[in-house]
Amino acid sequence: MNYKPPYTITSKIVNLISQISEELTKIEIDEQRIITPNLRKINRIKTLAGTLEIEGNFLGEEKITSILDGKTVLGTYREITEAKGAIEAYKEFENYNPKTLTDMLKAHQILMKDMITTAGSFRSINVGVGGKDGVAHIAPPPNQVPKLMQDLFDWLSTTDEHPLITSSVFHYEFEFIHPFSDGNGRIGRLWQSVIMHSWKKAFIAIPTESIIRDHQEEYYQAIENSSSIGESTPFIEFMLEVILESIQSSVTSNQKSSHKSDQKVLELMKKNSKITIKELMQQLSMSESGIKKVIKKLKVENRVQRVGSLKDGRWEVLENYIDREIY
Repeated sequence: MNYKPPYTITSKIVNLISQISEELTKIEIDEQRIITPNLRKINRIKTLAGTLEIEGNFLGEEKITSILDGKTVLGTYREITEAKGAIEAYKEFENYNPKTLTDMLKAHQILMKDMITTAGSFRSINVGVGGKDGVAHIAPPPNQVPKLMQDLFDWLSTTDEHPLITSSVFHYEFEFIHPFSDGNGRIGRLWQSVIMHSWKKAFIAIPTESIIRDHQEEYYQAIENSSSIGESTPFIEFMLEVILESIQSSVTSNQKSSHKSDQKVLELMKKNSKITIKELMQQLSMSESGIKKVIKKLKVENRVQRVGSLKDGRWEVLENYIDREIY
């Protein structure tokens, strides 16, 4: 008989899935404008900082950005090695097949290759999972891990349950099995995002891990609550709340960022009507394509117009837009 993880579909779960689907539909209607390369980069950095901070690594977004840019940063050897491993593991995000155990082992090998000698392999020792009052859970013995993980992936590959539910169930069951000697939390969070991305591509730019970090105590409590009743229902409900919040915060953040870029371009054009695209690039530290995209948007919205030729003309900023702000 095929293994099926225990959980119950509650009215709260149904309602949360409905809300998440509505939010995703809003994104998909205008996905190209909303999910910009800049948003993907910003949210990837938030994701990395979030998943590392949950494990006690507080390098933060600024230093992770510097590492991504090839710069030297201050930090302990472990902090920097962990960050580099996470960066490399998430670089492969879009290439992982969520239903393939070998891909997860590959992700763990990338994540932990400079941290432990057993990177990419299941643990060979007994482990206990800590809770706020000590050891909250004794993981299954190591000789059971390969079969338990294969059963879990077999279920993932054959279930017709909603992907938001399967990703949350998988995340909980993975943490229950605790298949690796280290890195279980990071891989569990990564794999839930990979599963959701295989369902909706918009999840490439939704930093679920950073929202989990903001609710870290509730995250561990949801795991403990599920363990105490023998099914993942409390954890599913918690994760769906996190996913909804992460989608809403991601879109709002991008709207604010986009608005600020619009305002800065308008302000510079108002100060110097003959400012060039190259000068805008230099003053705002933006790419040529980024500046041109903003200008195109401002023209479509009738907020700016070009008077005369590109070479000898000038910008005319239409009034009543400069001082508007999004809060």
